[in-house]
Amino acid sequence: MKRKSVLYLDIADTIKNDIQNNVYPVGTMLPTETDFEALFGVSKITIRKAIEVLANQGYVEKKSGKGTTVISNRLFNKLSKGDSFSTILEKKGQNITKEIVSIEKIEIHEDHPYYHYFGSEVTKIFRLYKLDGEPYIIFNHFLSGSIYEEINENLDVASLYHLLSKQGFTINHFKDQFSISILGAEEQRILKTEETHLLKRVRRSYNEEEKVIEVSVALYDTEKYPYEIQFEV
Repeated sequence: MKRKSVLYLDIADTIKNDIQNNVYPVGTMLPTETDFEALFGVSKITIRKAIEVLANQGYVEKKSGKGTTVISNRLFNKLSKGDSFSTILEKKGQNITKEIVSIEKIEIHEDHPYYHYFGSEVTKIFRLYKLDGEPYIIFNHFLSGSIYEEINENLDVASLYHLLSKQGFTINHFKDQFSISILGAEEQRILKTEETHLLKRVRRSYNEEEKVIEVSVALYDTEKYPYEIQFEV
């Protein structure tokens, strides 16, 4: 569900997008409030509220009399100080690659667990992650059917979450659930494994109104490499 338009939040999203696209690089100063007033044609109070949002999300740091400095450009900067699992693998010298297997719009019924999130039309993305060339993670993403065209046309050149943000589906936080999943024959074939039980992670992505805008279901072959979480302190 798209967020209802709120002016200062829309401006914060625009500035954040510019930060993420290196218009305002990390370590540089943002334009002054007066500059932003003229750019967006809004009041100083609106600009201050937008900058406050970015500061709370960890993108900028504002110091009285010194201006506002860009301190981070990470897409989900505010969620935690931890690296993503892919980043952890890359830092350890592992070669992780991602393959889009399929993107489709599917019909689901009222008894489907995601029906109350998305309704009867769902965009489903099937991705396969490979570790040093070997199948490692099966990813299935479920999103609103309304974003199918944008995803189908652009996912190969832009990240999923940037595409969601572009369409007004702004992620505020995640909730992860972990369990053990029994593998079917097709999943064993895809992952090239004889294991019958693998780690399963279900991640729900929420907007500021606590509405689910994406569900991802991942199966990890932890026999190839254990799942790992790291946090800064």
